[in-house]
Amino acid sequence: MSKNVLVISSSPRKGGNSDLLCDQFIKGAQEAGHHTEKISLREQKINYCTGCGVCNDTHRCVQKDDMSALLDKLVQADVIVLATPVYFYSMDGQLKTFIDRTVPRYTEISDKDFYFILTAADTQKKNLARTVEALRGFTEDCLSGTKEKAVIYGTGAWQMGEIKNTPAFKEAYLAGKNC
Repeated sequence: MSKNVLVISSSPRKGGNSDLLCDQFIKGAQEAGHHTEKISLREQKINYCTGCGVCNDTHRCVQKDDMSALLDKLVQADVIVLATPVYFYSMDGQLKTFIDRTVPRYTEISDKDFYFILTAADTQKKNLARTVEALRGFTEDCLSGTKEKAVIYGTGAWQMGEIKNTPAFKEAYLAGKNC
């Protein structure tokens, strides 16, 4: 059965290590017959949440930016991939802002399979635990019916492209192929 796969790349660098892993995931998913779409947050205009609370009643944000269309895509997806470089042991600001802005419709982002892609210069997976826990806080504690399918740890990649020489490069492809 073909799935609707939405890949959210928060890499600030086109062709950055987490971005390359997204492409590998997509390659595998497409070969498996799934419909894929990649959203590069660096190309989107997403303002910070102002905490005004209007969306609690209206389920719409008062801000006029790209987030409304992205929320539609999140709701329609069967599989969601959240990819981030790890900066100072946490997700980058682009992904955090994106997650914060799901508030108007987060209750509709339910019954999804999630994959996390993390890249870091650090070579120890255990040092990425805080980032994984923050992502799980969103997917497990705030959304209903979600399943974490895999965490792809792209460790030991500092310079752009180094991720191609790590096990994560093949892992991302296989995760997409098996999603």
